[in-house]
Amino acid sequence: MTCGEALSAYAFRSLGFGERLLPRGDIGLCEQFVLIGSGLIWNVYFGILALCLGFFFAVTLAVAKNSLSPWIRKPAEWFIFVFRGSPLFIQFFLAYEAFVLLPRLGFDLNLGFTEITVETRWFARAWLGALFVLFLNTSAYAGEIFYGALRAVPRGDLEAADAYGMTGWAKFRRVIFPTTMRLAWPAYTNEAIFLFHATTLVFFTSFPAFQQKGDALYYAQYFADRTFNPFIPYPILAGYFVMVTLVIITIFGLVNRRLNRHLPVERRQRVRYRPNLIR
Repeated sequence: MTCGEALSAYAFRSLGFGERLLPRGDIGLCEQFVLIGSGLIWNVYFGILALCLGFFFAVTLAVAKNSLSPWIRKPAEWFIFVFRGSPLFIQFFLAYEAFVLLPRLGFDLNLGFTEITVETRWFARAWLGALFVLFLNTSAYAGEIFYGALRAVPRGDLEAADAYGMTGWAKFRRVIFPTTMRLAWPAYTNEAIFLFHATTLVFFTSFPAFQQKGDALYYAQYFADRTFNPFIPYPILAGYFVMVTLVIITIFGLVNRRLNRHLPVERRQRVRYRPNLIR
């Protein structure tokens, strides 16, 4: 099979388009590059949605943890502690077991004039269940990052906002939130990179790959098992994630430059990749 044929047959196979049967017999480099790249679509899907949704929840958690009221602060503290204190793989496992039990328990909403049965079986699928776990996990880590930055906002900025008569939402929107993002963005960039790398754990969880529509690691292991040579598919997979990392650093670097546009060039904090060896 030529590279053009492999591209047309397997480019979107992970989404259910193209050839249904995986390649057998003589497997070339083109098939491996195309199929692993096709599976990467799911990793990007998990990463982008979990990151975008988790950003807003993380800001909410940071503000809640900084609250003076214990009724608001304590739930945020415990949420962050639980999801930062337990391994992500265990969270995947426990969530899957809980989501499998949901349809058996059944949920009925009585609206008075009618009764609706809530559909829960989709949570046992990777596209929703695994995404939900990644969303909660990254929200906890990012929430702690934002909380630290929130506590580090210079007192002079707050006093200047008070002198201008800013209070409440106006003070948060125009002074506290921009400064928090500027301080937290380099660390948050590293969290975003780790989140995309953590999407490979979905393959090892109990969430099934419906009709062999798996992620990049799913196809990499398939080729390693079929060719008895793991030194080709896994480096291809690593290369794809290196490219994803470069894209993340570039995009977040542009955002970081925008956040620090008011500072002199020599004082701007640069985005650097610091790998998490232990999490």
